[in-house]
Amino acid sequence: MLDQLARFNQKRWDELAQSNVPYSRPMLDLDADSARDFVDPEGILGDVRNKKVLCLAGGGGQQTAAFGLLGAEVAVLDLTLTQLDRDRQAAQHYGLQIQTCQGDMRDLSRFAADHFDIVHHAHSINFIPEPRVVFAQVARVVKNGGYYRFSFHSPFSHGIEDSVWDGGYRLVQPYKDGEVHYDDNRWEVEDHGGSVKRIEGPREFRHTMRTLVAGLVGNGFVILSLTEETSDETDPEPGSWEHFKSIAAPYLTICTTYLPHVLSRYVQRSPS
Repeated sequence: MLDQLARFNQKRWDELAQSNVPYSRPMLDLDADSARDFVDPEGILGDVRNKKVLCLAGGGGQQTAAFGLLGAEVAVLDLTLTQLDRDRQAAQHYGLQIQTCQGDMRDLSRFAADHFDIVHHAHSINFIPEPRVVFAQVARVVKNGGYYRFSFHSPFSHGIEDSVWDGGYRLVQPYKDGEVHYDDNRWEVEDHGGSVKRIEGPREFRHTMRTLVAGLVGNGFVILSLTEETSDETDPEPGSWEHFKSIAAPYLTICTTYLPHVLSRYVQRSPS
């Protein structure tokens, strides 16, 4: 049963996906090398053939296609049917078999305990208020020694006004856990015809680094790496998204392994 937040964000993501937001565009030109680069840029995973993979809140026909091409046994859970339709489209394109499930990332009770070798969590944890709930759910379904990777909005840049450059970018929101409010919450999305539409976005939440790291460690995850997304352009125009990325990396990715016995003597498991 979805709560009010999940139902709201489900509607928002369904409209975004139907309007061709980049995260809903199936990747239909992957090969083994590009699939590997997409889901494992850190070079940590090794051979994933026959591994059980959960693409968590990762519909859209992207991660599922990449893992499927690499020989994994793939399941995906996502809030919206439109996103899951894109996964089925990509699977049909490549001749893959995947399991598609509609649901909330905060409830993985449909999956057996200790089932997945890999949980690959697309950029979505900022659409829920309490990440530790998800970490506890992942800890139940991932195998001991399994791999959990998730991407998120840097809490340091989440409170910065990224579209206004006046010699600097302004910090406009306090650094704390909680919902992020924008003067204009609409996303600019280019549709299939090339026209730009402005569509209301989902509700978003900032999570401080303390909340994220303590939540991971408290649920038995050992951090393997942390990477930051910055601009590849050498001289981006001030006020542009690429320029903002060069000043304040907006997105971070943490890779972990689940080793609860390593941390059990030091920390107590976080509540679900």
